[in-house]
Amino acid sequence: MPEPKKLIVNLFEMACVSHITHGLWVLEGNNRHRTADIEYWTELAQISEEAGFDAIFLADVVGAYDVFRGGPETALREGLQIPNLDPLILIPAMAAVTRSVGFGATFSTSYEPPFAFARRMSTLDHLTRGRVGWNIVTSYLPNAARNFGLAEEIPHDRRYEIADEYLDVLYKLWEGSWDDGAVLADRGAKVYSDPGAVRYINHRGENFSVAGPHLTAPSPQRTPVLFQATGSPAGIAFAGKHAEVVFTGGRTAADFRTNAAAMDAAAAVHGRGQGAVRYIVQAGVVVGRTDGEVARKLQDYRAHASVDGVLAHGGFAIDPTTYPRETLVADILRREGKEHLPLARGLVPGTTAGELLDNLVSGREGRYFVAGTPSVVADAIERWMDEDGIDGINLRQYHSFDTARDFGELVVPELRRRGRLREGRPAGETLRERIFGPGATRLPEEHHGSRYRGGRHLGVPATEPAHA
Repeated sequence: MPEPKKLIVNLFEMACVSHITHGLWVLEGNNRHRTADIEYWTELAQISEEAGFDAIFLADVVGAYDVFRGGPETALREGLQIPNLDPLILIPAMAAVTRSVGFGATFSTSYEPPFAFARRMSTLDHLTRGRVGWNIVTSYLPNAARNFGLAEEIPHDRRYEIADEYLDVLYKLWEGSWDDGAVLADRGAKVYSDPGAVRYINHRGENFSVAGPHLTAPSPQRTPVLFQATGSPAGIAFAGKHAEVVFTGGRTAADFRTNAAAMDAAAAVHGRGQGAVRYIVQAGVVVGRTDGEVARKLQDYRAHASVDGVLAHGGFAIDPTTYPRETLVADILRREGKEHLPLARGLVPGTTAGELLDNLVSGREGRYFVAGTPSVVADAIERWMDEDGIDGINLRQYHSFDTARDFGELVVPELRRRGRLREGRPAGETLRERIFGPGATRLPEEHHGSRYRGGRHLGVPATEPAHA
């Protein structure tokens, strides 16, 4: 009998008060207001490691949500992803108090140059001993573009074109600039690094010009585990070439399977085999020891959910809270001259303002949501794995730190009993090994980034020196 498929479990986080469960920071005992304290992150990391999570997945934005009601006021009142902290800087503190849990950090390719980012990620891969991943994003908030000197957002597909070259620069630095064994640390010969094993990359492209060499010696993984969240045609094509783990989803099992199949097909175009990409979904889990305990938690979470927070996060250009509940949303859009909005195309005809608000608040409770005792939760997760084909979850937090503790104390033992989670983690295991298995520390040979190993395909002009 084949061994059961093992689940990838990440704790979904962001260094802010209100990440995606808006309004819940006020719950008794919730620690969300402490996200600017280093002790919040060290405690969270230890809880996550003890629970057996594979990684802490850190979201990020570099702009404010200022479309709803014409400004950032709602986001500021709600603590909705503002104020926030740089996720990359949090990782060393968490790594220092843990030994096995990994870290996935979000960083955008649209606004900051690749050379400096390459050094930051190599530094983190060294300091974590290979436990770091990168969630590749291109940024989508209009305010983010204005923060970096642009009058408006870079068009969606153009952002992916820039990101594609950005990744090539990074691969050249991470994989091609230094050979394995370049660091000699030979005290007798007084030679630390072999100059003949380190080279310029001399990248000359449409968007970037980078000489190199990479300033950081090869880290355990060299290239961090590459995460991506996407669903657009351009994003899917990009994921097929670059992503190792894709954060996706869908309202139904069929939706998820369609998304995953499209990305598998995109990966095949680049010569990547079946299983080259792992798929994780955002999952909501409310678990308790009894049905009564579950009901009390669920009632508390729903009662404190913030409609304003959901609307601001969604970037709504209309405010349905200012209209009677029975008002048709189509009438609101016509009245405000906004029939062209994407919102208008996605609405079921006849939707009222009240129905829209109700659907927004309950919208997270779809296919990948379960509330129940440990056996009920484990049954649902197994259905997601076996019927839908998911590989893992990003666990949505309703309460910090109760969500993580509850999952670790109640769900993890049940999943382990069913063979769905590993019992322990080998010493020195990298994040890529944790996801893809023993020995999978480096990018696989079939991955586009591996083509630069040993200095291949760097395209160094003959008139420039080949080595530093």
